[in-house]
This record gives sequence, C-alpha cells and structure tokens, in this order.
Amino acid sequence: MDCDFRQVNGSGFRRSAAPNAADSEQVKQFARESGFELAGIASAEPTLESLFYPQWIARGYHGKMRYLEGRRGEMRRDPRSLLPSARSVIAVGQVYNSPHPYSTAFESETRGWISRYAWGKDYHRTLKTRLRELVEKIAATAADADFKICVDTSPLLERAYAHRAGLGWIGKNTCLINERIGSWVFLGEILTSLGLAPDDPAPFRCGSCTRCIDACPTDAFVESEDPGGPSHALDSTRCIAYQTIELRGEIPEADREPVGKHLFGCDICQDVCPWNRSERAATTVDPAFQPDHAEPDLDELASLTERQFNERFGNSPIARSRYRGFLRNVAVVMGNSGNKRFTPALERLAAWPDEVVSAHAAWALRRLTAGAAPPAG
Repeated sequence: MDCDFRQVNGSGFRRSAAPNAADSEQVKQFARESGFELAGIASAEPTLESLFYPQWIARGYHGKMRYLEGRRGEMRRDPRSLLPSARSVIAVGQVYNSPHPYSTAFESETRGWISRYAWGKDYHRTLKTRLRELVEKIAATAADADFKICVDTSPLLERAYAHRAGLGWIGKNTCLINERIGSWVFLGEILTSLGLAPDDPAPFRCGSCTRCIDACPTDAFVESEDPGGPSHALDSTRCIAYQTIELRGEIPEADREPVGKHLFGCDICQDVCPWNRSERAATTVDPAFQPDHAEPDLDELASLTERQFNERFGNSPIARSRYRGFLRNVAVVMGNSGNKRFTPALERLAAWPDEVVSAHAAWALRRLTAGAAPPAG
C-alpha cells in the first residue's frame, strides 16, 4: 500500500470539535510552499461516488484489475478504513504538463507515443517526497495529530475527494478538471485527524460538450446507468490506457488497430478537452516532469534487452507495463504504422519464446503484409 502513517506531537493547531478555517488556510499555504499548484480540504467521510463504485465493479468495467475488488475495494468506501482517526482529507494537485505538442498532432511512421504523465520520473516518488515535506510543516504546528500519505495506488477514491476539496470537477472523461489549469494534474492526499474546515466542491463545467466522448477511438465512455450518478462512466476494458498498461497477456485482436500509435497509455480525451487548450493549460518547468520518453523510436525499443528496458524505464511509470507487455505494445504499434521497414524487427519478435510477444508480432506482420488490419476475432 502506497501510504505513509505517522503520529506527531506539537502545538499550534486547535483541537476543537468544530473545523477551523484559519487552520485550513494555513495548511493550503504550506501546500503551495511545498510545490503544489492546487490544495483543498474535504471531510473524511464517504462520498456519493462510494455508492456507485460497487456497481462499477459489478458491471466489470474494471476488467482484470483485481486489486480494485475485494477488501481493497471495500476500503475505498470510507477513508477511515485507512486512518480510523481521520477527520479531514488534504487534497493536493501537481501540474505535470510540459510545453510539448499533444498526441493529436503527432504524426510519425517510425515512432510511438507515450502518455504525457509517463514522460518523466516516477510521479509516486516525487509526490510522496513533497507530501512528506508538507506533513512536516503541518506537524510542526499540530498537536497530537495523525497523518497518512496516499498517492494513486492507495485504496482511496482520490478524484472524489479532490472534487469535494474544490480542486476541480470530475469531467465526462472521468478526469479531474480544474477551471484555471486544466486536467494535466497528479493528485495526492493526506488523511489527518485534524479538524479542518472543508472547501466547497467545484461546480461541474463540462456543460453540453462531448468532445472527449466523440474523440475516443474505442468508445470507452459509456452512459451511466445509475440514477443520480455521473453522466458517464469509464469502461476500462475498452480503454487504450488499460490495454497497454494494466492488461496482462494478449490484447484482443479487435482492439489492436484502435491502439494506433499508443505504446503506453492514451491522452486523446484530455488532448481534445477545451479546458486543456495548449494556450491556456498550465505547464511546469519541474525537471521531474520534463519529457524523456515522449516519442521513442520503435526500432530501438524492439531491440531492447530486459536489462536495458529496466535501466531505461526503471524510474519511470513505463516500468508498470513490464518488459513483456511493452514489447507486445511495440509490436502492435509497428503493425499499425503501415511501415514495412519494421518487418525484420517484427520477424525477430515473432520468433520470441514468449507466446504473447510472438503472437502480437505475427499479427503485426500479417497487417503489414496485407496493408490493412486482419479480420477481428
């Protein structure tokens, strides 16, 4: 579990039963000093999203991500399952967008596309370091307070609490969108026993816009079946990010052509969002999030040994796909490129002893030979 827990003793913050607005403003100031562009407070209690989460699981929208089920799924209903003394959730946002073209403007027959969030260093480590710094600042003035740091992999509905904390609204593409800086934001949370005055939830501002829904090549956004719930839900099994990152084993043949140029993840639904227009979306100069892996050469990737893969991507989110999964993705993107220069590389991958890699390389070879996608099924 990607959480840190600590109890501190100090003085300064009030321990009254009523939440204190002055303390909340001080915490948000500390967050800004720690490098976070967004910060807000939510109450540590179940959210509306926790009521719909079990139904999302029951419909199979999580695919083969079993870690979202069972006990860890149950824990997502209430943050107090992580910290029994929790009264408040401190939600923060870190901009990771850099001034680099969007994937919708990317055209190359020899390179693949990496999702924007994975261009730099592993954000889990970066955010946890800054959240620890934030805890230290709060702890210096807090009396007998408990804290737990959470980043991404913790069983917490973090977008729901970020919304309640006023950081943004959950858009039709299921991303958290901030009116001022867009959605290219990493989220982190600190659960605490401090009684902090909560912020107002951000209003929903997608309006009638459906650009993200219309642009998704796999129709991954489905209309919600839950009365009173969000208008749309993400069917992860159709999502290119799920297929190229979370899915182990074979990508279904019918889904390989829509993967297109995407080696790891997909940004289309954020690229087309009006709140992310390049002239208005916030960017960062933080070295941790500058592009090291945006548009890698496919031939070079196909020739990587496992050791070279680990050396190159070991401190990057790309490591999550694992060597076998990444070569699988390389083969699919090569097949989708229409470029027959990849034939020798695909022939080598088709001879691999790993059945997943070899099967996808053989599919890609058939696609290049035929000049079109092979029949699905």
